Amino acid sequence: MSRLVMKFGGTSVADLERIRRVGRLVAAEVAAGHQVAVVVSAMSGKTNELVAWTDGSGAAGQGLPPSDDEYDVVVASGEQVTAGLLAMTLRNMGIPARSWMGWQIPIIADDAHGRARIEDVPPENLIAAMDTGQVAVIAGFQGVTRDGRIATLGRGGSDTSAVAIAAAVKAIRCDIYTDVDGVYTTDPRIESKARKLARISYEEMLEMASLGAKVLQTRSVELAMAKNVPVRVLSSFVEPGEAPGQGTIVCDEEEIMEKRIVSGVAYSRDEAKITLYGLPDHPGVSSVIFGALADANVNVDMIVQSHARTADTANMEFTVGKRDAARAVEIVRAAQPQIGFEDVAVNEDVAKVSVIGVGMRSHTGVAKTMFGALAEKGVNIQVISTSEIKISVLIDAAYTELAVRALHAAYGLDQL
Repeated sequence: MSRLVMKFGGTSVADLERIRRVGRLVAAEVAAGHQVAVVVSAMSGKTNELVAWTDGSGAAGQGLPPSDDEYDVVVASGEQVTAGLLAMTLRNMGIPARSWMGWQIPIIADDAHGRARIEDVPPENLIAAMDTGQVAVIAGFQGVTRDGRIATLGRGGSDTSAVAIAAAVKAIRCDIYTDVDGVYTTDPRIESKARKLARISYEEMLEMASLGAKVLQTRSVELAMAKNVPVRVLSSFVEPGEAPGQGTIVCDEEEIMEKRIVSGVAYSRDEAKITLYGLPDHPGVSSVIFGALADANVNVDMIVQSHARTADTANMEFTVGKRDAARAVEIVRAAQPQIGFEDVAVNEDVAKVSVIGVGMRSHTGVAKTMFGALAEKGVNIQVISTSEIKISVLIDAAYTELAVRALHAAYGLDQL
């Protein structure tokens, strides 16, 4: 008998009626002959409420360590409530079920509270329960450190919980139910002609997740790719059997018969551009700047350097998340006496737009099409970055939607 992992996000379990619908979806998979493990998030809005409570409790007193471990105790409780309610619902439907907390499986994580990473998932307890026909309802988002403390996995961490459990129990697939019915060529709210993809490669999904597509958490895709776990993204707002063949399969590139040159257009408005003027043009300068930013855990994305008008100087532009912009400026200003640049400026009115596709590896002209489509619409490109399967440009935020629609049409994504 094959094992299947199902994961339901916060909107899918937002109230008792939606939990009952989840119960019906789980029951359908049990009836189909699967051994089922279900990973659940907290009810929609609950984690934000719990975080607000921890914020309101204030900081630890002088001489005491930060209360990050106790923060995790509080915010992990949302998933515990949902797991218990779904297990009760399944039992009311006549299906054997029990809830599992992260420490009971156990999902072993490091001690980086609030952003812990999974280290191991010994599967023996879960497999033994599933072999008896019992549905395992697992609280997502939470693990346990090796010294027995609860550790949460960061926002969206239930996706990662589900993939880790699927890998541990050798499930045939990890089905992630959400409020959309699959992965689209771009955001349907911006482009009504966006098309749902039947399949997308791990690498493409990883790029789309990291570039702003919020369908799956980036770490869950990384883990799925590393463990070769097929993931299906589908809607929880249907009844069993209503939408056969629905969803998008995230899988190995080799399992996709026809590789598209470009599979999707992603965008992110969470960008800030920092410009350093009059930077001394000699070895070691970049190391000082980006070393200081790395030490402060500021993630730098796009980088471009150009010669300035003054001899032996350069101007440098790079992007960071908007949340880190003020801190990044402080850090580079602190390094100004050591480096000797003239000035620094920050622009938060920018957006990153990207085209992604594994077919770029073997086709030329992708950049030409992108730049031509943007030029035709009068969209000026400020910064460019590329990888093997992605081209990203930084543009004025006011042109984001225009650029997304233009690129979607330029690559024929509305014809899929």
